[in-house]
Amino acid sequence: MKNMVGTIQHMTVSGVTGTGYMLENNFGRVHLDREESLAELEAGDSTEVFIYPEKSGKLRASGKLPEASLETYGWSEVAGTVKGLGAFVDIGTTTEILVSADDLPLFEQVWPKSGDKLFVKLETDRKNRLLAIPASENVIDDIREWAPDQLYGQTVKGRVYRTSKEGTAIITDEDYRGFIHHQERKEEPRLGELVEGRVIDVKEDGTLNLSLRPLKQYSMGDDAEQILEYLQGKGGRMPFTDKSDPEDIRTTFQISKAAFKRALGKLMKEKKIIQEDGWTSIADNDEK
Repeated sequence: MKNMVGTIQHMTVSGVTGTGYMLENNFGRVHLDREESLAELEAGDSTEVFIYPEKSGKLRASGKLPEASLETYGWSEVAGTVKGLGAFVDIGTTTEILVSADDLPLFEQVWPKSGDKLFVKLETDRKNRLLAIPASENVIDDIREWAPDQLYGQTVKGRVYRTSKEGTAIITDEDYRGFIHHQERKEEPRLGELVEGRVIDVKEDGTLNLSLRPLKQYSMGDDAEQILEYLQGKGGRMPFTDKSDPEDIRTTFQISKAAFKRALGKLMKEKKIIQEDGWTSIADNDEK
């Protein structure tokens, strides 16, 4: 019976009870609750069910077949997270399945939230409990499609399946693989989050490079507003100018030095700021 956990089985109804059906095949017997069945069954009927353990360890059957199983990967919606433990995903049964913290990003601020989706398969632990395991890069590489050159400059949507300080990897609905370098995002997306990005390169290997940042003509205003808010929070003065170190700028504002200089130029043209002796300050006429 233990070998049935996490699998889809063809079984025969051996009896009908007040709460459901007794099913059996060559591997064993299991109960199918009436609310877990997709149809009314009678003794002798054949049906296909998914086998999962309750919290008590007792095995149950469900007629609701999940995309994810021991043999296959599938998308599962995140039901919630528990600090230090991991995230729980809904695979379609009455029991939610744990994605261990060991299989999630190191920093919990980029763990998935309720409503996000993870591409997972199932495994059993030593106690025969089901765990959900997110897909690895090799798995994504096996299923991805070759992205056409015509996607350059277009906007695509996809789910984050891997994220790190270096960048974010997504898979689109069309199974194109996209990568967002850390310089092309203002903040790190969550694992499982649905993001929308602009294609900035279609690579020779058929993968995409994406940007979550708006085009320069639109981002300049956003960056300028961010700098003004930073200045206001620092008493109207900051030790950053267009000569500042690029890494210091990126660490503080999460934008490139080029974008920082464009935003400063806009603010100076509008006479909202001045630069002097290695400092940038809000202009007097803007403080009155």
